[in-house]
Amino acid sequence: MSDTQDFAGLKALVTGGASGIGRATAELLAARGAQVAVLDLDPSSVDKPLLGHQADVTDDASVRRAVAAAVADLGGLDVLVNNAGIGAQGTVEDNDDAQWHQVLDVNVLGMVRTTRAALPHLRESSHAAIVNTCSIAATAGLPQRALYSASKGAVLSLTLAMAADHVREGIRVNCVNPGTVDTPWVGRLLDAAQDSAAERAALEARQPTGRLVSAPEVAGAIAYLASPLSGATTGTALAVDGGMQGLRLRPVGQ
Repeated sequence: MSDTQDFAGLKALVTGGASGIGRATAELLAARGAQVAVLDLDPSSVDKPLLGHQADVTDDASVRRAVAAAVADLGGLDVLVNNAGIGAQGTVEDNDDAQWHQVLDVNVLGMVRTTRAALPHLRESSHAAIVNTCSIAATAGLPQRALYSASKGAVLSLTLAMAADHVREGIRVNCVNPGTVDTPWVGRLLDAAQDSAAERAALEARQPTGRLVSAPEVAGAIAYLASPLSGATTGTALAVDGGMQGLRLRPVGQ
């Protein structure tokens, strides 16, 4: 158990919480005192103290049912972490309309559906916070990421608009912008590369720290933004990218 118990007595809901960043976040919030429910397409790996609920964020009825069930189990809702998302590779020419619709449906409208279902419950909280998982792709031009970048750019703008809409209701809204995170999705990308070791080295090299971001590091940033200790923070995008967005280092040896 964490020595910090800043989430004691709070109820949290994490989408995409069965693996990767979502799982690390759910476990950290629980360790810091929260009761945590996870929404995922496949919550079968979720075990106590986490509560697992099946949901497809592209299906509004599914989301509404799962959020209602999770809130009933938790006895209320104080924190929503909109983390569910999918990736895509390619230039603007490489993805057909169907894939554009799919990625935007999950990455953008998925957050809309979950937030829409959660807002009536968050309004009842004396400490209400929403944290959206965005990306470095929202603020930096990355090659072969046109569709993914468009979806995360929308998430960044959506975060700011939500923060403005709900601040006077006592609901804070922020997002985290991770760099390349060592998650199962990135692992699948590496497995599909012709030279996975070279691809990993290239991904590590483009981050000033020289390594991928870890899921627990992103979870720590999400917990910071969601915590009652950050009650004056809203409408903020927190980079968790090893310096990728802001630093401009000289090549090694110069």
